[in-house]
Amino acid sequence: MNAAVGSYAVDTRTGRLGTVMGHVGPYVQLRPIGGGREWDCVPDAVREATAAERLRAVTAYVNARSRGEMP
Repeated sequence: MNAAVGSYAVDTRTGRLGTVMGHVGPYVQLRPIGGGREWDCVPDAVREATAAERLRAVTAYVNARSRGEMP
């Protein structure tokens, strides 16, 4: 997958969804929805997130934030 910066992607090794922040060397850098520490992922283990996955992740973040669990 040619992950574009700003797109949502899934790390297939872990199932984590994140926003593509950039490309450093051979890796794609992903950041969790709502912020947090970036992690590196090999391009072969990255796939585009589905609309349902994006909606689920954003909804979970917004709900956690409304409960005061996130800044």
